[in-house]
Amino acid sequence: MIAERTPEQAQALLARETRWRRGPVPHELGGIAVAPGFKCIAEGCFLLRCESGYGYLYRPGEGITVERPDQADSDEELLWLNGSVYAAVACLNGFLPFHASAVAHRDRVIAFTGATGAGKSTLVAGLGAKGFPLFCDDTLLVDLACADRVLCMPGHKRLKLLPDALDLTGSVAVQAVGAETGKHYARPAAGDVGQPLPLDTLVFLAEGPELGWEPIRGAERFALLEDDHYTQDIFREAARLDRAELFALRARIAGQIRMVRLTRPRSREGFAASLDFVAERLREWVVSSTGVY
Repeated sequence: MIAERTPEQAQALLARETRWRRGPVPHELGGIAVAPGFKCIAEGCFLLRCESGYGYLYRPGEGITVERPDQADSDEELLWLNGSVYAAVACLNGFLPFHASAVAHRDRVIAFTGATGAGKSTLVAGLGAKGFPLFCDDTLLVDLACADRVLCMPGHKRLKLLPDALDLTGSVAVQAVGAETGKHYARPAAGDVGQPLPLDTLVFLAEGPELGWEPIRGAERFALLEDDHYTQDIFREAARLDRAELFALRARIAGQIRMVRLTRPRSREGFAASLDFVAERLREWVVSSTGVY
């Protein structure tokens, strides 16, 4: 059971526990040997050893220790630090990650989720040009200490886009994301949000010939919360919930937020129309919110 905390306390906790320093990292955790390319959660701690030689160790109250190999790629260091390592620290401190990119509107969060390549980042980048500030890219953290709402923590990752997405959305590239990804960090057109906000709607992306915005109801709401993203594996390992507890958690979230299926054609020619459609739906949807899902 996680003790209740204010949004400010939750933000301060994440900032404190994700502080990092350089130093040696062990090859075992809690008596468990961890080979390069593997990770381990034990005794409330997290150890990751990368095949490139990078190592990351998190201990509560001590933050993160990063072991950097000779001739290291500094871009790789940050990708691990802001990806698996951040997710593990968050999960061990009572936060739940969703594989989603999100925007903010009227002090609420609208998050878009879907498989890798579904266009989450491209969509939120395009919505930035429509005046919707970025809340997070790729990973949305929610605080499980808030029993009466789903509170989202502002994104720690920068917006990353492939060249075609940069061109499609008119986004400004800031710098390359490493030598291997093919992506660039991009400047959010409407800026970003730095304070926690409640999650209003989780939008599931689907591809189809016609634009559609369909509220999801009934048992499907619960089923759609089953996510196979790597961050969910980390959460299950960190939280160690049994089946009944996991069921209760999903039921609670399904009862506290709205869910929608956004269907749209995935074509360059139809992107502008899709963007206009989504922006209009968001303005109508949030303004007319009744709190009944």
